[in-house]
Amino acid sequence: MATTQGLDVSIWQGYNIDFNKVKAAGINFVILRAGFGKYISQKDPTFEGNYKRAKAAGLNVGAYWYSYAQSEADTKQEADVFMQAIKGKTFEMPLYFDLEENTQFNKGTAFCSKITEIFCGALEKNGYFAGLYISRSPLQQYISASTAKKYALWIAEYNTKCNYGGSYGMW
Repeated sequence: MATTQGLDVSIWQGYNIDFNKVKAAGINFVILRAGFGKYISQKDPTFEGNYKRAKAAGLNVGAYWYSYAQSEADTKQEADVFMQAIKGKTFEMPLYFDLEENTQFNKGTAFCSKITEIFCGALEKNGYFAGLYISRSPLQQYISASTAKKYALWIAEYNTKCNYGGSYGMW
């Protein structure tokens, strides 16, 4: 399996990342947080600048939207707002639905699988390569196997190796 290195970038890394230095260090791609929640006002304030500088440095770019959805309607609204945030941009890497909230996991597998399919389905309907960002344990507990197989998986697991038994795109 070929491996390549990438970065997850958001406001938490600051406003002035030198993406030319990032590329020179052997990093090939960045996944940018576009924002979170269901309002365009929740767009990550560093997204536009990070997108422009990463592209100018020749990095492959993807993006993600952090979800707080508590219903199917919330999920549809989050997907619509994500589409607004990324309008007019091109991506070489997948676009991810970021599912991390315990309030979502507490609603169970059927709920988590359904909102993943709603959000990722909206991405696909708009011509994007859709993925799910989630930690390994919640992936195994709260996402059905059939849903997990539909989308690119980006697994969060802070370990020396990924212990997820299924196929995945990023770890």
